[in-house]
Amino acid sequence: MAEFMTGLKRTNYCGELRESHVGEEVILCGWVQKQRDLGQLVFVDLRDRTGITQLAFDDSTDREIFAKAQSLRSEYVVCAKGTVRERSAKNKDIPTGDVELFVTDLRLLSKAETTPFEIVDDLNTNEELRLRYRYLDLRRRPLQNNIMMRNEISKSARDYFYENGFIEIETPMMMKSTPEGARDYLVPSRIHKGCFYALPQSPQIYKQLLMLSGFDRYIQLARCFRDEDLRADRQPEFTQIDMELSFVDVDDILTLNEGLMKRIWKDVLGVELETPFERMSYKEAMERFGSDKPDIRFGMEIQNISELVKDCDFGVFAGAISAGGSVRAIVAKNAAATLTRKEIDKLTEYVRGIGAKGLAFVRWVEDAPSCSFAKFMKEGELENILSTLGAEKGDVVLFVADKDNITLPTLGALRLTVAKKLDIIPDVYKFLWIVDFPFFEYDDEKDEWVAMHHPFTMPREECLEYLDTDPSKVIAKAYDLTLNGVELSSGSIRISNPELQQKMFRALHMTDEEIEAKFGFLVDAYKYGAPPHGGMGLGLDRLTMIICGADSLRDVTAFPKVQNASELMSQCPSPVEKENLDVLGLSIIKEATE
Repeated sequence: MAEFMTGLKRTNYCGELRESHVGEEVILCGWVQKQRDLGQLVFVDLRDRTGITQLAFDDSTDREIFAKAQSLRSEYVVCAKGTVRERSAKNKDIPTGDVELFVTDLRLLSKAETTPFEIVDDLNTNEELRLRYRYLDLRRRPLQNNIMMRNEISKSARDYFYENGFIEIETPMMMKSTPEGARDYLVPSRIHKGCFYALPQSPQIYKQLLMLSGFDRYIQLARCFRDEDLRADRQPEFTQIDMELSFVDVDDILTLNEGLMKRIWKDVLGVELETPFERMSYKEAMERFGSDKPDIRFGMEIQNISELVKDCDFGVFAGAISAGGSVRAIVAKNAAATLTRKEIDKLTEYVRGIGAKGLAFVRWVEDAPSCSFAKFMKEGELENILSTLGAEKGDVVLFVADKDNITLPTLGALRLTVAKKLDIIPDVYKFLWIVDFPFFEYDDEKDEWVAMHHPFTMPREECLEYLDTDPSKVIAKAYDLTLNGVELSSGSIRISNPELQQKMFRALHMTDEEIEAKFGFLVDAYKYGAPPHGGMGLGLDRLTMIICGADSLRDVTAFPKVQNASELMSQCPSPVEKENLDVLGLSIIKEATE
């Protein structure tokens, strides 16, 4: 039968005890990691979120307490009072391994059935089972460390912003549905039947209104929701370190956030980051790395050889160039031994799966390089290509020919895949600002220019004249912060001029009715004096994932969703009673099945 803690109150955590505590009387509470009954001796490893302490019982222990210790099993919850003493057999594998607690009082607070899997650090159990019993999985040290690291990052960020004059303000969780780039999660209204709130994809409009309200420096650890397909670095609900500042320009926001990264790395990792971070234009990032979030920890940059091969007899190359595309390549140094023909065939299938038509290659093992298109090359052409690319014996060169919107992202993805195969990515932190984003991108399907950013993004002043005449020349005052090939944040300077905002709406082909329905209240607010302002949102989940070295956001989120956006533990989403739907004026229409 469970006992109570009457007369006992925890004095220390299990992971705190050291030799300096020897002789002290302490009280510990926690879960039994394991019990070892040696007849006249019983040892119990007691665990809490800080670590493990060994509890000791011997022939001098009160017989009732000794018997109770013999009855303990894994995951029982206990409270133990005793005296800290030096261990005779020390354990150098744990911080508390020099001491143990000789127990004089023991309370069994809760028994436990055998758990579906063992609560140990190294666990090979199926992830689906662990997520179903997430509350047990969270008892394991690796996940507890990740969650506590997330807490440290949050605290460091808050401290930094408070010290820099920011005000933490909560914005609504139920708001008007506005276009943000992904599907909204909708909440039906009981009072306003047929109408819906939306869960925020970001606090974008509200934080801009706070700037108009004069709060000047806003910060919020904001919960955001997006109904989109999931992947390892995406969850349907996530947390953003969200900020907005008045009377600033791009450099002010970038410098502020470099200071934030410097502070977090110092506080939680003890690492001094060098600032300022490197900056690179969107165009340069795409040309060199095929990505707007490039991993710059290694080379293997994309090279354009279109001029070299535009008149060659290889139809794949010449055809791509004549159609307005390009021929580009990456050189994998010293890769010939690893990238065998079989591996190159696998890479060919990989690039076809992401949109390319195929992959040409040169694999230089012998004195003469092996080339997949050698029969189409005139004398000296292949040598000229390899010389220009800087390829040497032992290297592998991979080519893609197509339109730029195929060649660049394909080689960008291929570059990362090859680097991982070659194990050439160093374990360092490389931050990079991507700036000077195009304001518009051309949509081939719609046959028109569409916005790359939300409609409140400020174009660079010198580009305003091209809004109506040449959208390709309009550059946005937008910026992304990336780390090791992961996008951490994105932001922009906002439009604060009502006339320019209306012009922007027109450039985005929005009608007066659409503007009023979606943004009428914001447009009205801008009529009453809006300061120049800008901001960004930094992904706390992704930041934590990188700092913890985790492979997935599920490893740094307490109760995550899986691929189909369900939570296995609570079995949500789930049906609701018809009465609940009736109150909301809703009914479920089931799709017909054969």
